[in-house]
Amino acid sequence: MAFIEIRNLFKRYKKVTAVNHIQLEVNKGELLTLLGPSGCGKTTTLRCIAGLEKPEEGDIIIDGKSMISEGFVQPAKRGIGMMFQNYAVWPHMKVYNNIVYGLRLQKISRQSIKEKAKEVVELVGLQGLEDRYPGQLSGGQQQRVALARALIRNPKVLLLDEPLSNLDAKLREKMRFEIKSLVKRMGITSVYVTHDQAEAMVISDRIVVMEKGNIVQIGSPHEIYEKPATRFVADFIGAMNFIPGDVVQVLPGTNEVCVRTEFSEKLLCRSTGGDVTTPGQKVYASIRPEDVEVFSEPPQTGENIFKGTIIHKAYLGNFLFLFVSINGTMIRVQASYQLPQEEGHELHLSLNPQKCIVLPE
Repeated sequence: MAFIEIRNLFKRYKKVTAVNHIQLEVNKGELLTLLGPSGCGKTTTLRCIAGLEKPEEGDIIIDGKSMISEGFVQPAKRGIGMMFQNYAVWPHMKVYNNIVYGLRLQKISRQSIKEKAKEVVELVGLQGLEDRYPGQLSGGQQQRVALARALIRNPKVLLLDEPLSNLDAKLREKMRFEIKSLVKRMGITSVYVTHDQAEAMVISDRIVVMEKGNIVQIGSPHEIYEKPATRFVADFIGAMNFIPGDVVQVLPGTNEVCVRTEFSEKLLCRSTGGDVTTPGQKVYASIRPEDVEVFSEPPQTGENIFKGTIIHKAYLGNFLFLFVSINGTMIRVQASYQLPQEEGHELHLSLNPQKCIVLPE
């Protein structure tokens, strides 16, 4: 059941359309991520949910109550907790006072504040740091302060606007799991904004990919990665080879499609259920680098076997990243770090037909 409903949301800044009549539902207890590049509309959507922006059209329903059409509901009355990219903690206040600031504005008894603070401090792992100032904390600890402050009021909804982007890589990876575990344990309906596809893959129940104010695909991390709806989604989520060509045959009764490319008359691929059904249609045969198999000698059986030359070879520790030319078409390949061939050497590539998908041009 939808806990948050976004209906026909439209937001414009002067002549720029930030959010273009989008429809979206967030289920109760779900952690949903809005993913896309800068300027795609994800943060504007989040701010509209929070009540920090007022859209020109549309409505937002939270727990069955309209936030706009029946009278604009102010942010403080929406039952929302929010974490910002820059932490937004008060530098002149100690950790304890930062966390309880919102409760004090509500004139709650001192004893109740103390009990709630103790509970949330333990929840986010800040025990013993209550009397420190933010400047005496690490970036990860400051982020926990911001999270504790967002959670102490027991919000119906938690909104997170790129909360980890200011942290270093290792701490960011650790905090992903901590936030996901905490949010799922508390059962809070959450909307998370990021431009980091790896972060979205790790933290989300579902991902909403946005481009230029529009929603282009919604699905689980697995669905988004394995069955991208467009070239934009495929390119934004991980690495992908895009081989231009045109459809020469659709095999009856199957999802298999033969594509003519610059190096093959019939590259066997699969359709993911889109509109690619017409011979002659311009498409991209698309395959991820990790789905290309490498052989020193040509395999005796199999489809889509091609000989190529290594143009570039990069050692990345646990694997190699190769750029292999097949008659002038460059294919990126993720291979075993033990591969002996060097730049200029030939090898054979197998483009797995079940992993090679067709996307409309």
